[in-house]
Amino acid sequence: MTTPSDFPILDRVNSPEALRQLAHQELQTLAEEVRAFLIEVTSETGGHLAPGLGAVELTVALHYVFDTPKDRLVWDIGHQAYPHKILTGRRDEMRTIRKAGGLSGFLKRAESEYDSFGAGHSSTSISAALGMAVAARLHEDDREVVAIIGDGALTAGQAMEALYNAGDMDADLLVVLNDNEMSISRNVGAMSNYLARILSGRAYTSVREGSKTVLGTAPPVQAFARRWEEHLKGMVMPSTLFEELGFNYIGPIDGHDIDTLVTTLQNMKAMSGPRFLHIVTQKGKGFRPAEGQPITFHGVGPFDPNTGKVEKKSSSRTYTQVFGDWLCDMAKADERLIGITPAMREGSGLVPFSEQHPERYFDVGIAEQHALTFAAGTACDGVKPVVAIYSTFLQRAYDQLIHDISVQHLDVTFAIDRAGIVGADGPTHQGAFDLSFLRCVPGMVIFAPSDEAECRNMLYSAFLHEGPAAVRYPRGSGPGVPEAKAMSRIPVGKAEIRREGQGVALLAFGTMVAPALEAGEVLDATVANMRSVKPLDKDLIEDLAGSHDLLVSIEENTVRGGAGAGVSEVLSEAGCATPLLILGLPDQHVDQGDPAAVLSQYGLDAQGIQAAIQRRRPLQSVASRSRA
Repeated sequence: MTTPSDFPILDRVNSPEALRQLAHQELQTLAEEVRAFLIEVTSETGGHLAPGLGAVELTVALHYVFDTPKDRLVWDIGHQAYPHKILTGRRDEMRTIRKAGGLSGFLKRAESEYDSFGAGHSSTSISAALGMAVAARLHEDDREVVAIIGDGALTAGQAMEALYNAGDMDADLLVVLNDNEMSISRNVGAMSNYLARILSGRAYTSVREGSKTVLGTAPPVQAFARRWEEHLKGMVMPSTLFEELGFNYIGPIDGHDIDTLVTTLQNMKAMSGPRFLHIVTQKGKGFRPAEGQPITFHGVGPFDPNTGKVEKKSSSRTYTQVFGDWLCDMAKADERLIGITPAMREGSGLVPFSEQHPERYFDVGIAEQHALTFAAGTACDGVKPVVAIYSTFLQRAYDQLIHDISVQHLDVTFAIDRAGIVGADGPTHQGAFDLSFLRCVPGMVIFAPSDEAECRNMLYSAFLHEGPAAVRYPRGSGPGVPEAKAMSRIPVGKAEIRREGQGVALLAFGTMVAPALEAGEVLDATVANMRSVKPLDKDLIEDLAGSHDLLVSIEENTVRGGAGAGVSEVLSEAGCATPLLILGLPDQHVDQGDPAAVLSQYGLDAQGIQAAIQRRRPLQSVASRSRA
C-alpha cells in the first residue's frame, strides 16, 4: 500500500479550491497521483474503475477552470466520477465506497455539495444541466453549468431529447462528450458509428491536430484560426449533427492532454449559449489490465494492483447464468425466439446467446423504451421476443410496457434480473418496486422463482404463455438447486404447499421461500411457495385463510402495492376476516449494503420473520378470546 508521501500534490488538494491554487504545470502530476490513488483504492474495495481512469485529466481540468461548487458539474451516472469524489473532499472515505454507511458508488446530492445532481442511471445529465441553466437565467445568476456525458449514454433517447431542447432554447450550457467508444458493453447504434467515422477520418484528424496549437495563440489569430477551421470542417463534415442542433461544437480533442483541456475549457467558458466539447479518451487509461479489458474493469471486484488479477468469484451458479443457459437452450428449441437487451449483454447473461445466435441477438443501446416497443413490433409478426432487463431499468420503459405491450396483449417475455436487494449499488438500483408496478398492469403474468431449477422452469412457462409474462429473479446465486435439462411447465397462478403446519400460514414469494421454511420449522407453520405473483392462487389463499389463525405474506419488494397487497385484495373480495401480516421492504429507499445484512435489517430473514409473527400472535390470541 502507498503512503501519504507517495502523493505530495494530492495531499495538498482537499478541495477544488485548493486545486485551483496549484501552478498550471502541477496539474499533470496531480492527475497521475489521482490515477495511482484510484487504482490502489479500487483494488481493495472493487467498484467502477475503468471509466474513472479515463476521466482523470478531464476531472482535474474541470475543477481547475470552473468555480465549483458555485458552477455546476453534472456528471452522467457515477461510473466516471470517482476522481471527482477524490478531489472534492472525500479522498479519505474512498475505502468505504459502496459499503453500508459509506460513500455511494454514484452521485448523491446529500453526500456532497459538489454532487450537483444524483444519478445512478445514465443519460440524465443534459436534461438536469439544462434545468439548472434555466434556473440560473431566471435568478440572473452568473454561474456556469456543465454536463459531462459518455458516448454510450447518447444512445438513450432522453439525452437526444435534451440536446434538441437545449439548442432550441439557446441555453447557456456546456456539454462535454467523453468519447471512449465504450459504455459498459461495446457501443452500438448510429450515433456510435457516426462518432467513429468522425474520429477515423484522416482529413478531419489533420484539421484538428493542425488547429490545436493555433487555437491557443493570441485572440486575433485565434479568431482567424477558428474561421479557417470551421471552413475546412464544413468541407470535411457538412451538416455536423451537433451544430445542426444549435450547439457551438468544438472537437474532437485529446482528453488526456491536460494543457489542451484547460485552454479549451477556458475558451469555452468565455462563450455563451449552447456549447459542445467533444473529447476523446481511453477507458482504463494508465492501468494496462484495464486498458486491455475495459469491460471487465468497468465494474470490478478486488484485484491485485500490480498484475490486475481479479480475485476469484464464488463458484456458485447465479440466476443470471441460469437465464443465459435457458435462453440458449430455448433458442435451439424454438427458432422464433430472439433476445433483446438495452446495453447489458454481460450483466444480463447474454454473452453465450450472442455468440451462438448472433442473428437473433439485439443490443439496442441504452434505450429501454425503444427496447420494449421494438420487442412489441417483432411480436406483432410472429417473433417471440425475450427482453433481458434489470428491474430498475424496466422502470424507465413503463409507458411502453402498458401502451405498446399490455394494451395490445402482445407475446413478450421479460427476464427481470436484479430484482430485490442488489447490495453495493444502493437505492438507484434496488429492485424494490417491480412487483408493485407490474402487478397493476392488466394481462401481465408474474413469476417469482424460489430456486435455480424453478427459475429455469418459470422462464420456460413464461415463454410458452401467450401474452406478456415476466420472471423476476435476484442478483447472485440461489440455494443451489440444480436445474434439469428437460424443462417443465409450471401452471400459471398455482402455488404449492412446501410445509404443513398449524396456526400460521406463510405465503412466501420467490427468494423468501427459503427463510420462510426455516421460520416455519421453528413456528410449526404452514409454508406455501406462491410461485406466481399475478395471478395469485386464490383458491389456496382462501383455503389457508379458513384453516389458519394468521396469514403472513413475505416478499422482497416494497410492501406498498406488492404481492402482500394482492393477497389482501383476495381476502377482501372473498369476505375473509382472517388477519394478514404483510412483510416486505419498507416504504422508503433502501441504502447500499450487503444483501443478507440489508434483508436482516428489515426483518426478511428467518429470525426476522419469526420475530414479527411472535410479536403479532399474542394480539391475535386476545382478539380470538374476545370474539369467543
